Amino acid sequence: MKYISTRGQAPELTFEEAMLTGLARDGGLYLPAEIPVMSQDEIAALAGLPYEEIAFRVMWPYVSGSFGEDEFKEIIARAYQGFGHDARAPLKQLNENHFLLELFHGPTLAFKDFAMQLIGQLFQVALKRRNDRVTIVGATSGDTGSAAIEAFRGLDAVDVFILYPHGRVSEVQRRQMTTPADSNVHALAVDGDFDDCQAALKDMFNDFDFRDGVKLAGVNSINFARVLAQIVYYFSAAVSLGAPHRKVSFTVPTGNFGDIFAGYLAKRMGLPIDRLVVATNQNDILHRSLSGEGYFKGETIPSISPSMDIQVSSNFERALFYAYGEDGNAVAQLMDELKQGGFNISQGAMESLREAFDSGRVSEEETLATITSTLAHSAELVCPHTAVGIKVAEKHQSQDVPMITLATAHPAKFPAAVEKASDVHPPLPSRMSDLYERPERVTRIANDLGTLEDHIKRHIAE
Repeated sequence: MKYISTRGQAPELTFEEAMLTGLARDGGLYLPAEIPVMSQDEIAALAGLPYEEIAFRVMWPYVSGSFGEDEFKEIIARAYQGFGHDARAPLKQLNENHFLLELFHGPTLAFKDFAMQLIGQLFQVALKRRNDRVTIVGATSGDTGSAAIEAFRGLDAVDVFILYPHGRVSEVQRRQMTTPADSNVHALAVDGDFDDCQAALKDMFNDFDFRDGVKLAGVNSINFARVLAQIVYYFSAAVSLGAPHRKVSFTVPTGNFGDIFAGYLAKRMGLPIDRLVVATNQNDILHRSLSGEGYFKGETIPSISPSMDIQVSSNFERALFYAYGEDGNAVAQLMDELKQGGFNISQGAMESLREAFDSGRVSEEETLATITSTLAHSAELVCPHTAVGIKVAEKHQSQDVPMITLATAHPAKFPAAVEKASDVHPPLPSRMSDLYERPERVTRIANDLGTLEDHIKRHIAE
């Protein structure tokens, strides 16, 4: 399998090369040159299998040629052995035709663990084989950073620097990033919002002297390996509800578009998905775009669902690539326009996007009310992001097709908002019960590219 850039000007790479490279040198994002398709029989055969076996069968076509079969199976086994539920991604029923897909049983209590634990193992194997070392820099609105630090802490082939917006993540998210004591991981609190952190990360990748000098690699969802790992739970959930013999729909609370784009790829692979519904909070650039209002950046407004406080959704570029008929030049032009504030989407591309995605927006008041009502009617305590998904899903439910809403984080990651809505203080799992007592290790830093690059160069392999 070869991988190509969404902007069409970077060389084709193998899966391993694309994974270790992260962002293409033309500024684009890597995608498989062809999307493998699974037959109905192959999908039906997934029913009843352990999550790890489903993961192997779904992902193998993407990675063959870079890893051996037994080697890849061992990587998957190591990635998910630390999860707190044997099903890894269990389904819970909310009502007659609405289900929650619980994606928060990993080490940091968020869906990012599914991808990050896998990518940590993939990096370790690939770098050991190459006798190489890299510097990983990531930008996070909360969950990616803690998942990356947990996945890479203590590994001898990697230095990790995570940029997060100072004062704009929950206390649990912050402490998960700042309390690990391993010398190869570093939390940087940037004076700015998530979009500033993400922009700085992309600028580092486009500064080729810095990029090559520190052997820069990325594990944000710009890295296709992240998206690949997330495809798996669409298959595991759908076959649990009868796929491929019946259709299912998914609603995904999303800010950076990576999680729902994984669902889009699952559909392209043959999974009978009826609708993919994008759920946004008040930072609703994706909803506005899918409603035909163009893709124009606004002010990022802090919310009780901070992991979705994003105005530039990196993975939307991958969706645009397919919507524009895989025309890399067209995508590159749109991304140039984005630097000036935004762009309108052509009629043909809008038709393609609307065939694939629905969307909805949820206010802060609706989010709190949904936490309250979900507990009252379904006995499920959910985080604010999941509540956003549930509210939007309710508006898009069908009597004939089961709706699966992705529960992206444990409610204990956002205790203030959950308690405000429910009068219940969600406790942390016992393995994390001392999180608030652990000493923190963090550097507050200016939103300045030169300052960030200098800090990283000075602290590699401390």
